[in-house]
Amino acid sequence: MPYRRLPNTNQSRLRALQQLVQVGDEVMDLKDLAFSCKLLEDARAMFVRYSRALAQYKQTAESQVSSNKKYQEDIKKARLYVSHFIQVLNMCVVREEIKPEMKELYKLDVASMAVPDLSSDDSLYEWGKNIVEGEQARLRHGGTPIYNPAISKVSVHYDIFAEGYNFQKVLQNNTSRAFDSVASLNKEVDALILQVWNEVEASFMDLPIEDRVKKCQKYGVVYYYRRGEKKP
Repeated sequence: MPYRRLPNTNQSRLRALQQLVQVGDEVMDLKDLAFSCKLLEDARAMFVRYSRALAQYKQTAESQVSSNKKYQEDIKKARLYVSHFIQVLNMCVVREEIKPEMKELYKLDVASMAVPDLSSDDSLYEWGKNIVEGEQARLRHGGTPIYNPAISKVSVHYDIFAEGYNFQKVLQNNTSRAFDSVASLNKEVDALILQVWNEVEASFMDLPIEDRVKKCQKYGVVYYYRRGEKKP
C-alpha cells in the first residue's frame, strides 16, 4: 500500500492548491466533486493569497540579489580607502607629524598601530563614519590635511557604500517580511490540503487500492511507494 505525503515545499503547496482549483473548474456537476464545495471555495481563495505571497517574496528576494552585486563592489572600494587612510594616519603619527592623542578623535586606540577589523559590513559602516568625522574634527582644530588618500576621496566612497548599506537593510527587511508572510500561510495551506485530501480519500475508500490511488491522484494527492513495494 503506497503512503501519502503532504507537500513540503512552497512550490509543491502551490501546485497542490492549483490542482484542487483546476479539478473544481473542470467538474461538470459539483455533486461529483470528491470534497465539499466549501473547501473548494477555501482552496480558490487560498490559491490567490498564497500565489500573491510567493510572488511578493520572489520579487523582494530578486531585488536584494540584483542590488547586491554593485553593493559588493562598493564595499571593496570603501574598505580599501578607509583602511588605507588609517594606515597613512598611523604613519603620520610615527613620523610625529600628528600627535598620538589626535587618534582619539577617530576613536582609534592611541597605543595601537593596527587597523581595526573592517571585515564585516557593520564594522566598516561604523569605522568609516568614525574616520570621516575624526578627520573633519582634527582639521577644525587646525590640523594639516592628510593626502593620498584625502578625506574627501575617502568620504565619497564611504558615502556610496553607506547608501548601499542602508538600502540593503531595507531590502533585507522587505525580504524577511515577505518570507514571514509565506511561512505564516504555510500552516493554513497545509491544514487545508490535509482536510481536502482526507475528504477525497474518504470518498473513494470503497474502491480497490489501485483505482482509489488513481482517483485520488487526479485531485493532486501524492503517493509514494516504499522500497521494494510493487507498483501497479
